Amino acid sequence: MWYCCDILGCVWHSPFIRLCLLGFWIAPVFLHPQCLDFKPPFKPQEDLQFCTMYGTFGCCDSVKDQELMTKFYNIMDNFDYYGYANCAGYVQDLLCQECSPYAAHLFDAEDPSTPTRTIPGLCPDYCSQFWSKCRSTITLLSDQPQHAETEQDQVRFCQNLQLEDPDYCYPHILRNEQLTQNLGRVVANPEGCLQLCLEEVANGLRNPLAMVHANDGTHRFFVAEQVGLVWTYLPDRSRLEKPFLNITETVLTSPWEGDERGFLGLTFHPNYKHNGKLYVYYSVEVGFDERIRISEFRVSSGDMNVVDHASERIILEVDEPASNHNGGMVMFANDGYLYIFTGDGGMAGDPFGKHGNAQNKSALLGKVLRIDVDDNDRGPLYRIPSDNPFVYERGARPEVYAYGVRNMWRCSVDRGDPLTKEGKGRIFCGDVGQNKFEEIDIIEKGRNYGWRAKEGFSCYDKKLCANRSLDDVLPIYAYPHKMGKSVTGGYVYRGCEYPNLNGMYIFGDFMSGRMMSLLENKNTGQWDYHEICMGIGLTCAFPGLINNYYQYIISFAEDEAGELYFMSTGVPSATSPTGVVYKLVDPSRRAPPRQCHYDPLPVRVKSKLIKFQPKETLTGVELPTQSPKLSQPQEPVRPHSPEPPGTESNKDWLQELMDMLKEQEPAAVPTTLPPTTTTTTKPPKHTRRRNRTRKGKHRPAAPQNGAVRLVGDEQGRGDRGRVEVFINGKWGTVCDDLWNTRNAEVVCRQMGYRFALKASKRSEFGEGNSLRILLDDVQCEGTEESLLDCQHAGIGIHNCAHHEDAGVICGNSDYGDA
Repeated sequence: MWYCCDILGCVWHSPFIRLCLLGFWIAPVFLHPQCLDFKPPFKPQEDLQFCTMYGTFGCCDSVKDQELMTKFYNIMDNFDYYGYANCAGYVQDLLCQECSPYAAHLFDAEDPSTPTRTIPGLCPDYCSQFWSKCRSTITLLSDQPQHAETEQDQVRFCQNLQLEDPDYCYPHILRNEQLTQNLGRVVANPEGCLQLCLEEVANGLRNPLAMVHANDGTHRFFVAEQVGLVWTYLPDRSRLEKPFLNITETVLTSPWEGDERGFLGLTFHPNYKHNGKLYVYYSVEVGFDERIRISEFRVSSGDMNVVDHASERIILEVDEPASNHNGGMVMFANDGYLYIFTGDGGMAGDPFGKHGNAQNKSALLGKVLRIDVDDNDRGPLYRIPSDNPFVYERGARPEVYAYGVRNMWRCSVDRGDPLTKEGKGRIFCGDVGQNKFEEIDIIEKGRNYGWRAKEGFSCYDKKLCANRSLDDVLPIYAYPHKMGKSVTGGYVYRGCEYPNLNGMYIFGDFMSGRMMSLLENKNTGQWDYHEICMGIGLTCAFPGLINNYYQYIISFAEDEAGELYFMSTGVPSATSPTGVVYKLVDPSRRAPPRQCHYDPLPVRVKSKLIKFQPKETLTGVELPTQSPKLSQPQEPVRPHSPEPPGTESNKDWLQELMDMLKEQEPAAVPTTLPPTTTTTTKPPKHTRRRNRTRKGKHRPAAPQNGAVRLVGDEQGRGDRGRVEVFINGKWGTVCDDLWNTRNAEVVCRQMGYRFALKASKRSEFGEGNSLRILLDDVQCEGTEESLLDCQHAGIGIHNCAHHEDAGVICGNSDYGDA
């Protein structure tokens, strides 16, 4: 017995486990710590009294620990002294595996749709000892009848309790350093890219470029589209049918890809809960002039989810000499003042005037402006804060707070460390570069950020750059255009749910789609860079998580609780409905249960609610769950040893998948990198329930109304294909409009399969040109007997063509009826 000490303290581990937290490392692809609630493990807030071996990192908080302790004493009350002495250790071991970071695997609970064990999977040698000494405890530990039926037969007893994967059975898992030595750390791939995952939050948006909250306790979030619409979302991610704000008739934009004009920014007054004020930043055409406009609105007195459009008051307008470099960020900082981030006026190289707009303090372009909009119901619409840096400088605009910026796109205020408040109030911005570099800046009062003298750390205008009076502030980080060509500023993560991300500034690049992070080195004051990529292998194989996003990263956001989001789109046009909002997720470690709980204030809803329907799915790995998506369908995983035709492998499904991934990916070398989080994830495993016949291969002789068949797979596999449905005596196809996994579940279940692995679209399995399109706009709950029982546009009614024929990929577990 020995112990491990780290910055989180020391804990004894018995017999061999060491649980160390924090940092990030390069991991093999087959780790998958997961709790029985299908979420990552955590560090308990309070010390555990019973399952102390998992007191540093695991799946139990103090409440669950006390519950297990109570169960332990209830069981042991049935034994005398000798029984207690012989069996107490075994009973405690088995009960406490619910606290193991690998509890979901030990209890066969990675797949939410399958029954969970009541006793963890045991290694054969341990099971033999348990059977010989304490088998009488089995009926007290579990009420499953198969345990009582095999109690007197050691072979059957241990076959019933064993896991076929020797790496994951108890207690061998404790000796497996590959699985235990780096729990709780962010995983990096072999190139050092930190692996995170995503949740899809909203979709179908037209260039969503801002997501904000009102800080009013309702935990609503508001998403703005470039065309001038703002939508209200409730905490359950449902959207109100009526927009919060609609100024599409006023906003100047176009469908051209890359048009920088439009609705660009939105922020709520810090006292919005009481004064109902919000501020927007948008492009407008006045006569023949293009301008940027900052306006104030108030929420409607009759509906808390709609703006009073007649309340608009124009706070500030600035002429734009060109259609690009419009800036667009507007926000309140901790001082309560409104900050406005303008672009340099456009074209290239800031050609306006002797030194450009950005270096000209008498111009409002290329600046960070700060104004006071409090108490403006009477008198001027805004006032100048008395401590603005250039109030008394002749010729300078008093609104200017900082200058020398090119086109800052997305800024944020650091909430500060949740405990120490370190960093609170810092303003981070991404400033889009010209020809060579993109940069990240921390905004400070009165400072010059260098443009057009400098771009990043390098000189752009050599004459200006040599001017000793420039006195510019260098960025905290700059990257060359081989990495990306249009920075999108982000946020310092200060949320509650993913503690290992605390202090990381996460941002992206619009053009390359690259996701990046900076972490301040407290010793040197420098910012260490790490790229962020989506989890490879099984890292994101948790229910509801995905590992892919659209390339064009438009903006980042925080919700009211401080969790981090970003928005991207597949087509960078103000009119393309391909925009998605994603939530960033660390799959390696979460906060303890109940630590991040909040109760949103009620929202009075007068508009129809549109329930959120996720469309994106996990890519790259076939998982026997109800939601995964395959970007490239793979052959069913086969064991390495050949098997006679017609037989099914008894080899563990997970082990087969691990073997496949080992063949596909290069060996990873464990490496310790600067801190963040851990993990890889492993998909649901199916053991002990073998030889289920594949009902999908049997078709009724006479099709009934609503029957389906799968056709078009080039390799003739019966588990996938274009969906064809039999209605009123004729076969026809189904259009992929609204086609999703729930629809696919209905089809796969009809075909005799347990899982829908993918709802395929765009005639992936060929076009059924010889058939009619019989169903369109199908919307299933997933429990219907056939597609005819789902909502649809009507038999034979459609607005699509055969290039939109829907398909499915189905799958069975490796267990079944005898």
